[in-house]
Amino acid sequence: MDLYLPAVEHQRTSLVIGIAGGSGSGKSTVADALAASLPVGSVATLRHDHYYRDLPELSIEQRNRVNYDHPESLETTLLIEHLQHLKAGNSVEVPEYDFKTHRRRSTTERLDPAPVIIVEGILVFVDEHLRRELDIKIFVDTEPDIRAIRRIRRDMRQRGRDFEAVRKQYYETVRPMHVQFVEPSKRTADLIIPEGGENRVAIDVLVARLRAAV
Repeated sequence: MDLYLPAVEHQRTSLVIGIAGGSGSGKSTVADALAASLPVGSVATLRHDHYYRDLPELSIEQRNRVNYDHPESLETTLLIEHLQHLKAGNSVEVPEYDFKTHRRRSTTERLDPAPVIIVEGILVFVDEHLRRELDIKIFVDTEPDIRAIRRIRRDMRQRGRDFEAVRKQYYETVRPMHVQFVEPSKRTADLIIPEGGENRVAIDVLVARLRAAV
């Protein structure tokens, strides 16, 4: 495992960590483990999938057919704007997204600036402008069969989907978009973590690095 991490630019107000990887790879587990290991209030987490575009003009049947694994399905420009505000020391109002209806809720969640900002999502490294905002880029690399099982379990338990719908989406959009966008973005990472949250050695190394920033 390559333990090289880029030097922190001290003039910045926050250290920004990007965490990418395939759906079900364990990105959220890594992000949560890092945040839990640092002092309370020292970490702000932006999740890319809170920024899915709202599509009120479409029926629920039409929204169900949208390719949510393509970069265009996300309002990345808004995420970048929010990240820049946080880095400047300002609070932001993060969208709240309902995965059952594929719509943004009318409410938002206030997120305050912090010494460490984590940006997490499957497509975080795809957009060049977003990559420029990241100080450390981490790719969580997990075997495809494990990722597929985790996604099926999550979508059925948390997002109200049945198995046939999850299976159809996986083969029609999730897997093709992973091959086209997510896997190639691994080449831009500074650090690759196999097996996500199960890799305690990698997480402990990162925590030690981040504690110097808080």
